[in-house]
Amino acid sequence: MRIIKYLFLLFLLSLVALSIFIATQKGEFNIERSKIINSSKSSVYNYINDYKNWEDFGSWMTDDPEMKLIYAEKTIGPGASYSWEGKDGNGEMKTLFVKENDSISQKMTFNDSPSTVNWSFKDTIGGTKVTWRTKGKMSFFFKIYAALKGGPDKIIGQMYEKSLDNLDKALDHEINTYSIKENGLVKRPNIFYLAQTFTCEIDKVIKNTKIVIPKITNFCQENNISINGKPFVIYHSYDLDKKITKVSICLPIKSEIFISPGSDINSGKLETTEAVKTTLYGDYSHIQKALDKGFAYLNKNQHKTDPAISHIESFVIGRNEIKNASKWETQIFIPLAPKIAPAPKIVIPPTETYEEREEESTVEPLTPVTSQPLKITKPIIKKIEPKKIQGVEKKEEHSEF
Repeated sequence: MRIIKYLFLLFLLSLVALSIFIATQKGEFNIERSKIINSSKSSVYNYINDYKNWEDFGSWMTDDPEMKLIYAEKTIGPGASYSWEGKDGNGEMKTLFVKENDSISQKMTFNDSPSTVNWSFKDTIGGTKVTWRTKGKMSFFFKIYAALKGGPDKIIGQMYEKSLDNLDKALDHEINTYSIKENGLVKRPNIFYLAQTFTCEIDKVIKNTKIVIPKITNFCQENNISINGKPFVIYHSYDLDKKITKVSICLPIKSEIFISPGSDINSGKLETTEAVKTTLYGDYSHIQKALDKGFAYLNKNQHKTDPAISHIESFVIGRNEIKNASKWETQIFIPLAPKIAPAPKIVIPPTETYEEREEESTVEPLTPVTSQPLKITKPIIKKIEPKKIQGVEKKEEHSEF
């Protein structure tokens, strides 16, 4: 009995000592890891900027396959967020602000321990240098967890290192694996659509598409409008020198409708026409190569393009259908100039000569008549005197003109 008491006291003393040790530990942490990713800066930035991609490279998914991920309505850019529930605890992450192709700033809370998370992207030899940094304070329970696992630098640092390795592999395969098919001349059917039209930088078209398409989709749902196909973008102009384009981001609908003036959503129709088609299988970052191939085919065959439309991009398979970027499909159409129907041909019969008409004529010639002076008989005009009607006086009429 006495031994048990001593053991219990020893356990209490150890627990108190451990608590004092943990409580006196430094509560702040600042951890940073970097890696050169074999992909372009814009590709890496766009990939990390979307929380739906994190499950593809986050090492925590391998450590806890049963982890439950909950995505907010917005997962890209400022205001985007997601949360998780796992065996080691629950957490939430939110994007505070971003600088295009340069940096991302986020806020994370894990088991009541807040921290800031920052990403930076720099061009370098071999690809893009990605730096992942986190800074924050540990709660008492997180201090206990860190003490048992070897400290925050080991826990978070190893997780970042594994995740960056996974990021490099995912981007190298998924983004850099692509193919382009030259479909040639096709006939594109007429399409009714709803759209939002504006001018923006070419590099920001896809970003704007992710904002506009959900907006038009909600508009269709609220007004019971039937959607009839995949989203597409009409490039009305495409200035590579200034990197500016005028676009209509569109969602096809079943029948034509009319929207009152003043709305930022407009309706339209694409008429049936011939077009040069190319198909990109893979990440959208290779779209310019597919577009160049389409224009090369067009020039080779001396086709004239439609002056009103540069080209059309249709998103047949994207992230909403499958996560693997190497399996995405984007179709490009370069409309040809409308064909003008030729004017009807007017056939003018050949002019006949007098000799030809004389030979073909079956009328016998007239017998000549002896020329004598003609007698002209003048017609006799009888002057009729007006009858006088008694009781009525004749009045002189005057013209109004």
